[in-house]
Amino acid sequence: MSQHIKLCPSGRSVACEDGDTVLVALERAGYALPNNCRAGACGECKVKVRAGQFDQGFVLDMALSAEERHQGYGLMCMAKPLSDELEIEWGTEDAKPKLFPPRESQYAVLVDRIPRTPRITEFVLRPLGETMRFWPGQYVQLGDASLGVPVRAYSIANAPRPDGEIRLQVTRVESREGGRTSRWLHDEIQPGDTIRFSGPFGTFIGDPSVDTPVLCLAAGSGLAPILSLTEAALRRGYKQPVTLMFSARSADELYDRGLMRYWAARFPKFRYLPTITRESAPGIAHGRIPTLLPSHFPDLSGHSVFIAGTTSFVDDCVAAAQALGAKPTLIHTEGFFTQAG
Repeated sequence: MSQHIKLCPSGRSVACEDGDTVLVALERAGYALPNNCRAGACGECKVKVRAGQFDQGFVLDMALSAEERHQGYGLMCMAKPLSDELEIEWGTEDAKPKLFPPRESQYAVLVDRIPRTPRITEFVLRPLGETMRFWPGQYVQLGDASLGVPVRAYSIANAPRPDGEIRLQVTRVESREGGRTSRWLHDEIQPGDTIRFSGPFGTFIGDPSVDTPVLCLAAGSGLAPILSLTEAALRRGYKQPVTLMFSARSADELYDRGLMRYWAARFPKFRYLPTITRESAPGIAHGRIPTLLPSHFPDLSGHSVFIAGTTSFVDDCVAAAQALGAKPTLIHTEGFFTQAG
């Protein structure tokens, strides 16, 4: 016998087979409920149950307190419906993901900094206090006004984790018109330093309920939000093909190649297509993504397309994708620009 899960406020109904958790049922139907540990330990999949009965299973008190249980909250990674219908608060009126409220003045310690290219460094931050809940593809803002460092936006390069760690991939900008914050991070912030940030922000998350092949296009540090989105999709067992095309100026700027090879080996439906624009190198395509796109994807009418990079890169890729039939409603963009200060 199967039960049904009703999503509020959209009213959508999702079938839940006998023995399945709410999380498994939602994922099977294409809904990306936030989760990390899948074992009742992190609290990431906590939602309020409005009606119906369910078996919560074994969960840790630190992930679901007695007061939260009394208020009707449950952890969907372990919860199994007992009644014919279980009504939960999830999503918006059109069943799209509900964004988490941004929080100001959060603090994290820089635990590592990793050179990725001659210009891009990855900063690994661990939170002090409550972890920040975010959707893959979102960004944070950070800076230090007391030092004359403007607050600037940086995309998160990883999917959510139980320990709240976030990774930021920052391009060093030397322009007189901008780049003060990037130079502060590159030149002054060292492991062990505490950084104040706010977030999450942004809507570069798409619609997780859409079940289509996915094409991700990135250039430079525009790879960061694409990495977050791709990791989350692969980790939750996304069944459609996922292709990531990454453009750099030279071979030494094609970073995270080890991760790309791991994903390709671990997930048969993932494909990585790198390209460089200012030189030639064995085994790497040469040319700009908008020019190369038709040879790889003559028809994009059935794809979801995610594009991140400079505004000119994004504009050119959008035009190329639409020329190949991509639907405007399935094109998601994150355009970067030089931030003054």
